[in-house]
Amino acid sequence: MRPEKVKKPAPSQTFGQDPHRLREGRENVLEVAIGKEVRAFRKQQNMTVNELADATSLSIGMLSKIENGNTSPSLTTLLTLANALSVPLTSFFRGFEESRAAVLTKAGEGVEIERKGTRAGHQYNLLGHIGSNASGVVVEPYLITLSEESDVFPTFQHDGIETIYMLEGEIDYRHGNEVYPLKPGDTLFFDADAPHGPEVLIKLPARYLSIISYPQSA
Repeated sequence: MRPEKVKKPAPSQTFGQDPHRLREGRENVLEVAIGKEVRAFRKQQNMTVNELADATSLSIGMLSKIENGNTSPSLTTLLTLANALSVPLTSFFRGFEESRAAVLTKAGEGVEIERKGTRAGHQYNLLGHIGSNASGVVVEPYLITLSEESDVFPTFQHDGIETIYMLEGEIDYRHGNEVYPLKPGDTLFFDADAPHGPEVLIKLPARYLSIISYPQSA
């Protein structure tokens, strides 16, 4: 599969998540956090409230109160729900005041690393890394600087999705059987399983952001 030009969404087109959604204050309440998790796991199992009531011997009214955060379920009740939904008991608490990691990398402080095939004049700076996290996705952001011409350019091939955003200079970038001319402001988004990499350095120095995302290991 090769990258395609992305059309701007029509005004009526919407996406699944609102990046500006604010967490309501009530979500910080333990009962509300538990209720949200119970509802989410029930829907993942494609169970109705009636089916969960039958599996737990809890009333529909009680389940409704739990899912809406209107009652504080006992530990016994939570254990019953966990068994019926086949999830760990602790999973009901994961949304309550859960700490989230953040990494700030100041200008010039990225960690310089070597990638397979790295050559002289090719500099890779890792801008941050968060390992195990609630999203289940690992993201590796790199600032890549190409400052010297080379007669042979390496191609990379790895799991995940990669996004390149051109900052400076001009390059021809190969992905599979296609070559894409990239200038400042251009974005290339592609399946990283296909061989890819800079093929021709047209204007140096060239700098671009490379953001790689892939599922974290179980």
